[in-house]
Amino acid sequence: MVKRLTPWILAGPASLLVLLLLILPVGATLLATFADAKGWAAPYLAFFNSGFRRTVLWRTVEISLITTVISVILGFIAAYVVAQMPGRLKSIMIIAAVFPLLTGVVVRSFAWLILLGKNGILNSALLSLGLITEPISMLYTEGAVIAAMVYLFVPLMILTLSGVLEGIPKDVLEAASSLGAAPFAVFRQVILPLAMPGLIVGAVLVFTGSFTSYATPQLLGGERQMMMGTLLYQRAMVTFDWTGASTVAAIMVVVTIAIVLVMTRLARRLNPMAA
Repeated sequence: MVKRLTPWILAGPASLLVLLLLILPVGATLLATFADAKGWAAPYLAFFNSGFRRTVLWRTVEISLITTVISVILGFIAAYVVAQMPGRLKSIMIIAAVFPLLTGVVVRSFAWLILLGKNGILNSALLSLGLITEPISMLYTEGAVIAAMVYLFVPLMILTLSGVLEGIPKDVLEAASSLGAAPFAVFRQVILPLAMPGLIVGAVLVFTGSFTSYATPQLLGGERQMMMGTLLYQRAMVTFDWTGASTVAAIMVVVTIAIVLVMTRLARRLNPMAA
């Protein structure tokens, strides 16, 4: 009897913390959106009837998806190269990939302000090379937000994928090649399906991090490129519209869950063992 209850006893404290600190607050936030005096759907109708808010939502989804795709591609290439390296060099490269994560998000976002400003490093380099005649306005654009997001989340993709790619047996790759498979066929039919679980986990981490990001869009996008995290902060801490802020949070939760389900379904189609 004790042995049967041991897993539940061990998982109890952590489960209680998750319930108290995550599930109940999120549930209370969602319930607050249905307590409007104008009707349970009034906050959502007000959100989607606003062209500005619809634009913010679409911009957030677009930037998050672009960031995820670029991060997956760059992270996969880097992780594959790292996985092929010898032991000591591999450790050094993983440490190099992890090192940016030791710096705060705000600090790394400020670094992009220095890089992309009109008097920043990039504009100064282009002017000195004669490639431009006047500084280019790169801040407060969608491209600046995406570039900074990719820089933030590629290390997560590398860490997620390096272990997965390293775990693929070399005998399997050699067997595929010896049977006449071209390098691209080996990648498409062997490496990609086996790496799909890591790809999905990394993609979910990148998308959710991008979709809920606040500091980077605020610093590099400003009011011109407002995203849902910035809108949430504005509704809660500037206008003190807690119902509106709860509505934004609820929509963010629903969209995130929907995208994760789509990614999982895609993974199941590419590799039934991935999900």
